Amino acid sequence: MKVVLQRITEASVSVDGAVIGEVAKGILVLLGIAHEDEKVDADWLVKKITDMRIFSDVDGKMNLSAKDINGEFLVISQFTLQASTKKGNRPSYIKAARPEVAIPLYEYFIEQLRKVSQAKVATGEFGADMQVSLVNDGPVTIVLDTKEGS
Repeated sequence: MKVVLQRITEASVSVDGAVIGEVAKGILVLLGIAHEDEKVDADWLVKKITDMRIFSDVDGKMNLSAKDINGEFLVISQFTLQASTKKGNRPSYIKAARPEVAIPLYEYFIEQLRKVSQAKVATGEFGADMQVSLVNDGPVTIVLDTKEGS
């Protein structure tokens, strides 16, 4: 699994012009699932994301986690994170999981994030054409890949 985390002051996702998820201060999670990903990948990411210290303390140092600030999460499925761009100019998405694998893992990830964080977790709509709006705070953007242990 790959994720792009963005520290946000607010974010929302719309489908067909209607807002279906929105959060205040916290983390926007763009989640890309590969065909070989398993629940253990989701578990590792959830722990890493909820404990990652990317929010400023009173001294302006990034010492606080989303848990510490009662941060919220917006999770968006994004198969394009699994793009291979080695050959040619058109990305290949052959590594991206098919819906029959990706949807259960996406739902499991969200369920675990809610359970572990005890915070508001809003979502997009799997497979939909979504418009995501956010205010990236910092900006702080971090990429994690369970296959690289980053």
